[in-house]
Amino acid sequence: MEGVPGRLRGGLLAPGEILEMSAEEADRLLDRLEAEVPVAPGLLDIPSPPTGSLIVFGDTHGDWPSTVAATAGFLADPGAHCLLGLGDYVDRPPEDCPHGSVANALYLLALRAAYPDRVFLLQGNHETVRRVPVVPHELPEEVDDLWGPDPERYYRLVALLERGSFAARTESGVYLAHAGFPQRSQEATARSLFETPTEGTILDVVWRDADASRWDRRLSPPFGAASLEPFLRSIDSRFFLRGHDPDLTGRWLYGDRCLTLHTTRVFESYGGVLRAVVPLEGTVRSAGEIRIEHLPTEGASFPER
Repeated sequence: MEGVPGRLRGGLLAPGEILEMSAEEADRLLDRLEAEVPVAPGLLDIPSPPTGSLIVFGDTHGDWPSTVAATAGFLADPGAHCLLGLGDYVDRPPEDCPHGSVANALYLLALRAAYPDRVFLLQGNHETVRRVPVVPHELPEEVDDLWGPDPERYYRLVALLERGSFAARTESGVYLAHAGFPQRSQEATARSLFETPTEGTILDVVWRDADASRWDRRLSPPFGAASLEPFLRSIDSRFFLRGHDPDLTGRWLYGDRCLTLHTTRVFESYGGVLRAVVPLEGTVRSAGEIRIEHLPTEGASFPER
């Protein structure tokens, strides 16, 4: 990207370099991202082979060192992988990542722009904040602290994050979303619900809790095995990968059909800092074929906020 300092592997900006940008450089970066980041469909179909695997990371919440660790495998060989984030890239940054939401979001958006057919960023409840408010929401203050009061920069950044899909599926049989799935999926085709999502559908997909969790945000009725199984059948899938809920990090639920990932040190005490590797070739027939990996950033815990 012209006019901005520093480069990472493949010419990408490193998060730390993003934080050193001037306001003018940040505006030029936003200009470039607005021209290059594609608008994704509501329900995304992940490309089939020759891409061999999908690297999936959960909520990173401004923990950009963990994001860099989670994306390193993809950047080492982009031709062999796809990369997907499950949402919640902003807010609640760790104590050693001041302005981490900004660095994390722009780093990931730059990856999306550089590899639009291989990098996918789903929306979480912290990306749909303009439709359903969320607390805490520190991103506006971070943007102003870095580059001076200018609400337009914040709105431009949020609008770029809103270009992501609400959910995705692989031909190998895995459904991916930040939190849940539409309750009405048995009354209409899943794809139609995602194409023109109502507020209720958005709440189901980015806010819904599992009934096995101790957390209940009460914005959408919790789901369990009885509703998950028919939904997965309706979209020709067998497994569900999600983020959203630290309480369930790394635990397979509902007959090994549902796995929750978190990829931030802020919540590492719940189950670690994780990513997963999903096969894209053939059909995933057992949970054991989905590899769970602990990232090297584990070991620096922070108080829950």
